[in-house]
Amino acid sequence: MENFQGRIAVVTGGGTGMGRELARQLSAEGCHVAMCDVSAENMDETVALCLADAPAGTRVTTFVADVSDEAQLQAFRDAVVADHATDHINLLFNNAGIGGGGSFVADPRGEWETTFNVCWGGVYLGCRTFMPLLVAASEGHIINTSSVNGFWASLGPNTPHTAYSAAKFAVKGFSEALITDLRHHAPHVKVSVVMPGHIGTSIVINSGKFFGRDPKELTPEQLQDVRVRLARRGLDVSGASDDDLRVGMQMQAEMFRDAAPTSAAQAATVILDGVRAEQWRILVGDDAVGLDELVRTHPGDAYDDAFLPLLRARGLFAFATE
Repeated sequence: MENFQGRIAVVTGGGTGMGRELARQLSAEGCHVAMCDVSAENMDETVALCLADAPAGTRVTTFVADVSDEAQLQAFRDAVVADHATDHINLLFNNAGIGGGGSFVADPRGEWETTFNVCWGGVYLGCRTFMPLLVAASEGHIINTSSVNGFWASLGPNTPHTAYSAAKFAVKGFSEALITDLRHHAPHVKVSVVMPGHIGTSIVINSGKFFGRDPKELTPEQLQDVRVRLARRGLDVSGASDDDLRVGMQMQAEMFRDAAPTSAAQAATVILDGVRAEQWRILVGDDAVGLDELVRTHPGDAYDDAFLPLLRARGLFAFATE
């Protein structure tokens, strides 16, 4: 599928980040886009950006849906069929994601399962819901967003990262298994698994807000948890006031977005180029390429203290914690 003009693409998580940039670049090529997100306001901004550059007649539609809820995704599918007057789609970008549930042992079960259900369940249910429309097309392509945490389940040796990593490993394995399945049962439908490194998105800010931990509004109880986590990483914040911590957490989230080595727009370009080339495995960012190489070369060290100096020596993942 070298040309997206006139195709119909479904993008989950289209309100911000890579989802927004995928919608912008697709629509700029004359691809009709149907997006969902939990924020109608964010999607309205995406639509305005899309239509500013899209050729006349390009349709860009929105639907509020939580991708972890099958009924909401089915309602989204029905809206796509109606809004685009279609019996098929060509591209399915299962992009929506959220961070949270770092510790299986210490974090609340509800947060852990919500993170897993969005990051893995959203991909699984997205494929279940839209597969008939993909099969009905003359050619189709599924693009599932995993992560470097789909082959390295870590943010560093002292930072548990279980829910997100488990979900992204599941996305990677499922997508790879689909290669053979589709080859036998729907050979005109392809699949790619996307594994981004550190991309400049608002996932940290959005996830915090979703779980009631907006950095600017952290309660004293939540800040005590922050102090404990920072102390675990060897950081002494005993002299910092609560307001100091709130400012620091907000700055950290903004730096993750603004100081990333790869922008969301650059990531979207890499992904779309990979789709055109029918690459089943799309690494996004030099850091993703470097980390992939290190994990393959030093698998026994990947979760030990000895791995961080290897990362540092390659200039990779400054956010990985000691």
